[in-house]
Amino acid sequence: MATATSTVSERECQATWTQHLNKSYYQDDQQAKLMNLQAEVDSLLEQLQNLKEQRLAATNQEG
Repeated sequence: MATATSTVSERECQATWTQHLNKSYYQDDQQAKLMNLQAEVDSLLEQLQNLKEQRLAATNQEG
């Protein structure tokens, strides 16, 4: 026979999971903004690296 009671540990786990779901729900917009910013930073870093390589190549050709 199944009982409807749960242990304190099970309830704490359920409460933690519920809090996690609520945080995820409210933070989707923030997460999307963060991902967009991260992509922009990655792109800018790649551009900077390319500029550094071009300057280094130009300096080596002059010397």
